[in-house]
Amino acid sequence: MIFRSFALVALLGPAAYCSSALAQAPASQTPPSAPTTTQSAPAAASDDLPDAPSTVSHVKAPPAPAGPTVVIDSSMGRMVCKLFDKIAPVASANFIGLAEGSKDWEDQTTHKKVHHQPFYNGVTFHRVIPGFMIQGGDRLGTGMGDAGYYFDNETDPSLTFDVPGRLAMANAGQGANGSGTNGSQFFITETAYPDLNGGYTIFGQCDEHSVLVVASIARVDRDAQDKPREPVIINKVTVVREGQPIPPLPAVAAPAATPK
Repeated sequence: MIFRSFALVALLGPAAYCSSALAQAPASQTPPSAPTTTQSAPAAASDDLPDAPSTVSHVKAPPAPAGPTVVIDSSMGRMVCKLFDKIAPVASANFIGLAEGSKDWEDQTTHKKVHHQPFYNGVTFHRVIPGFMIQGGDRLGTGMGDAGYYFDNETDPSLTFDVPGRLAMANAGQGANGSGTNGSQFFITETAYPDLNGGYTIFGQCDEHSVLVVASIARVDRDAQDKPREPVIINKVTVVREGQPIPPLPAVAAPAATPK
């Protein structure tokens, strides 16, 4: 499966908001005159006055992830991401099932079904682009591997690539051709990248420290296909459910072997 390259675009900064102060011009000065019998108009009733500006914000808050947390321990550091399991239930369940080994998958070399074995342990980040994203989840390490099945996109207009650290499914490209090609490959963004909106399923949000790890991985020495020259390996993916503690950082040890 291929996650196509994109031309980098300039990211717009936050819109600037301004308000103008209202100044009342002074009344024109006239010479004193004799009192007049003309009565001034009565003051307007309070019901006729314009309403005061509302101080209540009507901007809808962005959705917050409410699902399990996934802890991705790699050879270059830990990434912690919380899942949008209500907005992207299929993608979330798929990632959890592959991570824990509760979902069957097909070995791309033998073409045999694999049962009760975690999929991601030992898999590499096979494509990394600084200022953009890191991509993994292919046991072949070529960008062409999958888990032996595909599923459709789960895009939601309220959930966009407007912030760094989005955890999303990789597919064969934006548009109709890419929608039904989600499988095992995923990517994590280093920056906001609105050009991806609507084309890829966002199913998690990683924390700020994780984005720093993503940035470090994205800047390793790589070849012309953006593949790291020295493998960056996913040692283990742990699923942490509500009420469970985040596992301690692993001791420094030799990384898991890459899939044969």
